[in-house]
Amino acid sequence: MSRVLIDTHVALWWLSTPERLSETVLALLLDRRTEVLFSSVSTTEMAVKLAIGKLTLPIPLDELVSDLFHRDGFIGLTYSHEHALELARLPLHHRDPFDRMLVAQARAENVPMVTADRAIQGYDVTVTW
Repeated sequence: MSRVLIDTHVALWWLSTPERLSETVLALLLDRRTEVLFSSVSTTEMAVKLAIGKLTLPIPLDELVSDLFHRDGFIGLTYSHEHALELARLPLHHRDPFDRMLVAQARAENVPMVTADRAIQGYDVTVTW
């Protein structure tokens, strides 16, 4: 069994436009042996972007998150103090605070990060795309 942490856009594309995902990522997410981690950071990012008008969703955020957990079998990952301490050790390659928090989680949990964001590759973290 493998474990991966998905970036926020991967969750959104999975639900709305899966054709935007690479074949590798689609196969990974469809494989029930893969433990797909969905971070509370991603829920926070979506909530903030909804509030400031940078994101629209086809369904309410709580339903979207519920679908990821209950329908798709994704596993919640809460942002912890350990993750925050890992964030403090990261160089400032990427200015987006949510992406940096996700990188810190992936590093602290020792799991690959599933993302199309090439800026993430500047960090010492395994990226799957």
